[in-house]
Amino acid sequence: MFLNIKTAVLLISCSLVLLFSGCSNKTYSYSGGYSSSSWKSRKYVNVPKQEIRNSPNMHRATMRPYQVAGKWYYPTLAKVSDVQAGIASWYGPNFHAKKTSNGEIYNMYADTAAHKTLPMNTMVKVQNIENGKTVIVRINDRGPFVSGRIIDLSNKAAHTIDMVKNGTAKVKLTILGFNAKIATTQAEKDEVATVGKYFVQVGAFRRYEGAKITQRKFKLILEDKYDVIIKEGELDGTAINRVWISGFRSEEEARDFKANNGLNSAMIIAE
Repeated sequence: MFLNIKTAVLLISCSLVLLFSGCSNKTYSYSGGYSSSSWKSRKYVNVPKQEIRNSPNMHRATMRPYQVAGKWYYPTLAKVSDVQAGIASWYGPNFHAKKTSNGEIYNMYADTAAHKTLPMNTMVKVQNIENGKTVIVRINDRGPFVSGRIIDLSNKAAHTIDMVKNGTAKVKLTILGFNAKIATTQAEKDEVATVGKYFVQVGAFRRYEGAKITQRKFKLILEDKYDVIIKEGELDGTAINRVWISGFRSEEEARDFKANNGLNSAMIIAE
């Protein structure tokens, strides 16, 4: 991905993009809570109904760049078997039954977690490097917004890998699947998260021949780094042939492409 894009252009803050309270309310991870004994006696008390949100509109909203405490974050797509390492924290009673960043109700007794950039409903295996214990969680929130931390686990997940007492732990994350499902077949493992596709439109022509000329030109320039397709449609009742560059893994990548190739008038299309 190109690095010199002007991030101030056309970026929308988290509060405006998501229209949910999770991102703005959960700035710090909760590192206190029940002891192991009280956890066992209270683990199913006041559990809110869990409804998984997985609509295209939710994915489009939560994959846009957002800002927290003056810093911009850029959600991006991922692949099964991708690995990350860093510090995990956890959050619990202070956020129980409140909205998460994707509009769900946070249930600290469910196996969920917050991540700054992974698509919502990504399934992740979290291994506590310090003791070898693992848990599988579903991403349904954004955070933790503390330097060096890569995931905020639910209270239950934190108990499973025995990190509640310390509050944080060194962990390894392994992506297992998307859309709240663990990939099992090879085809599923080869998929990229289906959270929408991004295109850069570099031309629109009434005549198909004009679109073909532009398509060939960009294919030569790009050298198979991205695909160039012709999208046929209608405009004002007549045929129109749009030339789209495809293969971007996030809106940020598409914006970088525009900025670094002098395509200021090109449009970004999300589907």
